[in-house]
Amino acid sequence: MMTDVIFDHAPVGLALLEDRVIIRCNLQFATIFTTSVSELTNKPVASLYPTVDDYDRIGAQLKLPQAQSGLYNDERIMRRVDGQLFWCRVRGKSLTPDQAFQSGVWSFADLSAERPVVDLTPREREVAILTCRGLSAKEIGRHLDLSYRTIETHRAKLLEKFEARKLPELVAKLSGMPL
Repeated sequence: MMTDVIFDHAPVGLALLEDRVIIRCNLQFATIFTTSVSELTNKPVASLYPTVDDYDRIGAQLKLPQAQSGLYNDERIMRRVDGQLFWCRVRGKSLTPDQAFQSGVWSFADLSAERPVVDLTPREREVAILTCRGLSAKEIGRHLDLSYRTIETHRAKLLEKFEARKLPELVAKLSGMPL
C-alpha cells in the first residue's frame, strides 16, 4: 500500500507508540537509533533515553496542562542502541489527547551534526533547556525549586563546558545556531 511505502521511507524518523512502547517505526527511525526496525518493534521507548530520570521527566511534561492539546515538541538528548548520546528534535501528536500515552505518532530528527553532545549532569541539562527557552535565572530557580544563585553556578559551568563567553553565545551553541 502506498501509505506504507511513504511511512517506511519518510526522510524523518517516525514511530507509532502505544503506552510508550514502539508499535511500529520506519527505516529512518531505526537508522537514527543505529539498529533495525525489527529490533525496535515492541521495545519500550524508555530504552532510548539516557537515563530513567530523563524518561520520567519527559513523561511528567506530557501530563502538564500545556501538553493536553495532544501536540508536543522539544529538543532533547537521546541514546542510540549502541549507547551513543545525541541531540534529537522530537515532535509528537497524541491520538488520544485525554490519555497522552495511550496512542501517538512521533517524529525524530537527529541533530548531532549541528549540535554535538557535551557531557552534562542531569541538572545542567535541565538548566540548559530552560535557558534556551528564554527563562531568567530566577524563573529557572522557581521552576526547579533552587536559588537563582545555584542556577547562575550551573550556567557558569555550562559557559565553561561550551567554551562560551556570554549567555547569548551559550544559547546559540546549545540551540545549534550559527554564531
